[in-house]
Amino acid sequence: MYFQPYYPYYVQQVSPQQNRIIFPPIGGGTVPHIPPIGGGVLPPFPGGEMPPAGPGGHPAHPDAPNIGGGADHGPPTTPPPSFTPQLNQSSVSTFAVDSGSMRPCLFRFTYVWLENGRGFWFYPTFVGRHSIAGYRWRMNHWSYYGTDTNRIRSFQCN
Repeated sequence: MYFQPYYPYYVQQVSPQQNRIIFPPIGGGTVPHIPPIGGGVLPPFPGGEMPPAGPGGHPAHPDAPNIGGGADHGPPTTPPPSFTPQLNQSSVSTFAVDSGSMRPCLFRFTYVWLENGRGFWFYPTFVGRHSIAGYRWRMNHWSYYGTDTNRIRSFQCN
């Protein structure tokens, strides 16, 4: 069974071709003042001041955990080095790269070689247990990028 939807307004037919919505008056046409919940006074921030602003200009939440630092940091303001490092065959392993070994490369220009043979400049901002994320240099600009560490053949920090 189909029921037409209920609309809390009245439709007055002005002419057969035109409908006009007429809202019923509420309380004499004025909106009453509603006091804010809790008396209108917010508890002050510890120390009586606003939280410090983060890198993006937004106030940082005092209790927010800093997980890898990836959310608060943007791409580098400069391009990566103009050279391409040589892949050192002695540093290439048959095993996946351990994400902990990439931790010293956080917020540093890093050249990454993937298992598929591609290489690129990378600026890591997050190192997880099995993944990394940050900014990859593509076509003369930084773009956000993340991958599993098992796709990385080798890397080199600058």
